[in-house]
Amino acid sequence: MQTVIKVLGIIALIWIGFTVLGWVLGVAFKLLFWAVVIGWALFVGSAAYAAVKGKSDRHALDR
Repeated sequence: MQTVIKVLGIIALIWIGFTVLGWVLGVAFKLLFWAVVIGWALFVGSAAYAAVKGKSDRHALDR
């Protein structure tokens, strides 16, 4: 009976470990996903701003 309790305890600890690891990795991937989305939006926004801003400065390049 003692061995069965040890085996069940080890299985429970492994299960809890995988659960915590899955939660941590899930949160990390969600944060990484939103960081990529925000970074991409900032990149596209700054590229669009530079394209619009650059059209008015074309005469400055014709010196």
